[in-house]
Amino acid sequence: MLSWLTRIVMACWRPVRRYARMSKDDILNDDDDSAIPDSLLWSRDLEKHSFGEFSFAVVQANEVIEDYSQVETGRDATFIGVYDGHGGPDASRFISDHLFLNLMRHARERGTISEEILRSAFSATEDGFLTLVRRSCGIKPLIAAVGSCCLVGVIWRGMLYVANLGDSRAVIASLGRSSKIVAEQLTRDHNASLEEVRQELKSLHPDDSQIVVMKRGVWRIKGIIQVCFHSYDTNCVLALNL
Repeated sequence: MLSWLTRIVMACWRPVRRYARMSKDDILNDDDDSAIPDSLLWSRDLEKHSFGEFSFAVVQANEVIEDYSQVETGRDATFIGVYDGHGGPDASRFISDHLFLNLMRHARERGTISEEILRSAFSATEDGFLTLVRRSCGIKPLIAAVGSCCLVGVIWRGMLYVANLGDSRAVIASLGRSSKIVAEQLTRDHNASLEEVRQELKSLHPDDSQIVVMKRGVWRIKGIIQVCFHSYDTNCVLALNL
């Protein structure tokens, strides 16, 4: 456990090759001494953007995963996305390919970024994936059973927007008393393990006694999955001044 945490810290602390791989499929230059040798641990040191600078590190739990992530930087904004897939990589890969593009399209149309535009980008991406599922389920029926959590952070002109569907978490850290780092969770979990979520599901599906079922000691929606997305229309986007 300690060595695993140490590798994460070292990846964020020491300088690494600029523009290192963004996914497992990318190839690192074997001659680059700054490349991290662990194939399941990778990182990227980004250049300065309009509101500061940052780096990130990723620990990949398995060789084959269902998750995607992305970082996009520009002169005026920075976009970070984490997509925790389940049942297969189709949904998380679709989000990675389309959400940022949908956000840019809506932002160009309005000339800005806002909570409403983030919701519109999420909705357009969901509609696009559902269209793909309807077209593909005849030849690939299992695609109807895949899904993904979606956690996004956007820094735009001194404002941090955080949007969340599912139970991935965004945490912000600040210096408290005696220079101690204080962490605060910014997102609300949409998970059937929470009593308020179970009550919300039951109120939305009053005629379905099996909408939430305890299975193997865990509350699950329809006895299958814990993640719930019913709350996103009103609660998925948060805006903070930096």
